[in-house]
Amino acid sequence: QVQLVESGGGLVQPGGSLRLSCAASGYTLDYYNIGWFRHAPGKERDGFSCISNSEKYYVDSVKGRFTISSVSGKKTVYLQMDNLKPEDPGVYYCAASRTRNVRAMCAIKSPFLGLDYWGQGTQVTVSS
Repeated sequence: QVQLVESGGGLVQPGGSLRLSCAASGYTLDYYNIGWFRHAPGKERDGFSCISNSEKYYVDSVKGRFTISSVSGKKTVYLQMDNLKPEDPGVYYCAASRTRNVRAMCAIKSPFLGLDYWGQGTQVTVSS
């Protein structure tokens, strides 16, 4: 059994920063990659940044603004979000997957076959 717990969401002004954390436990981490997914109001839940032992992937809309990192063999995965924009709000989830390619992991759509575990989500609001 895998447990993922997100934290760090909140309210921030446009142009501001937040750091999200995804604390993972209960699994052999070498077998799983971790990704961040966002569920924006009125939209589908989409992946935008994923990390393996050797690779990091970002979709174009967050490239250069968001940074994914991990410590202790992905026991904690961070998402540093800078220059937040009005289109960034939503519930942010981390997910664990055995999908080997991080780009493919981030591209997984509903019903999210291949994403094995989810956290409970953390709310990010961008507003002045």
